Amino acid sequence: MDDFNTLLEGSARSHGHLCPGQVVGVRMAMLGCSLIGLDDPSQLPQIKKLIVYVEIDRCAADAIAYVTGARLGRRSLKFVDNGIMAATFVNLETGKAFRIVSTESSRDLAHVYAPGIDDVRRQQLDAYINMADDVLFTVMPVWVDVPIHDMPGPSRFKIRCASCGAMVRDKKEVLVGDRILCRPCAYGTYYRPLEGHTHLKIA
Repeated sequence: MDDFNTLLEGSARSHGHLCPGQVVGVRMAMLGCSLIGLDDPSQLPQIKKLIVYVEIDRCAADAIAYVTGARLGRRSLKFVDNGIMAATFVNLETGKAFRIVSTESSRDLAHVYAPGIDDVRRQQLDAYINMADDVLFTVMPVWVDVPIHDMPGPSRFKIRCASCGAMVRDKKEVLVGDRILCRPCAYGTYYRPLEGHTHLKIA
């Protein structure tokens, strides 16, 4: 794995800007991978051994993805919408896993670790670089039972929704009564079709 400064520079470039969340994410990913025994997670063969669960869709998530090489499309990056600055790193080969949470107290201590900086954002950024791991994070060893349908690799399961006919993969279907439905049909959607419009015909 590259050193911290190299990873931070690359992560910020990939994300679009340098921010405190990038520092937290890079450090969280480096620590998580170290704890589960992976020193080059973005490359083969280690890339096949890693799953990362991120619990917030903020800057740190991009940094974690950059450092680890975990991706939604590879099914190695899982998003759990908890709204918590946390991530869990799982070594699929050994079963070893750690959940790492960014502490709220680290924000309050920024002035101690980066004194003399008036800009809050810059102060946090510098402080998060300088803080010890046990100040910036809380770490908990955990067990993650990764079901087979959540594992990386080709789709092993698929079934058609009884209502709309959509193909549902990876055991994401819902049983409602005696009907197997996709989640949009079962729970409703985040979108609403425009009135009077059906599927668009693309030339």
